[in-house]
Amino acid sequence: ALPPAPPSETAPGEQGLPGETGMPGEVVPGSRADFLQSVPTDRIYFGFDSYSLDGEDRATLGAQAGWLSRNPNVSATIEGHADERGTREYNLALGDRRANAARDYLESRGISSSRMQTLSWGKERPAIEGSNESAWSQNRRAVTVVPQ
Repeated sequence: ALPPAPPSETAPGEQGLPGETGMPGEVVPGSRADFLQSVPTDRIYFGFDSYSLDGEDRATLGAQAGWLSRNPNVSATIEGHADERGTREYNLALGDRRANAARDYLESRGISSSRMQTLSWGKERPAIEGSNESAWSQNRRAVTVVPQ
């Protein structure tokens, strides 16, 4: 096989990130771009004051576990988040429980705990700004993050 071609300039409008793509439009297996293309979503959502997984969450995490199984050298960070209601301390603890619920499910699907770490942002990093149920429902989440 021939060695890869030298890197070329990114075409106008393309967002080429180092290490994510080889040839234009080609996704490198095991990259964040590959993960995001291969799973329905990188996040699951929770009900108010809850860290329980529903069927949709388990399906999403099952797809993530499949991808992680196919890419055994990739580690992941599971970030837990809460909406703005509640104290900072309460929301950090709730975010931690949400991240751990996702991690525990991935572990139950065969992903080694040594490949996963959890992190709680509490209410500090909302996905959507706003003080209504529409925003809150998007902010009560756990996000699986794989490196570039």
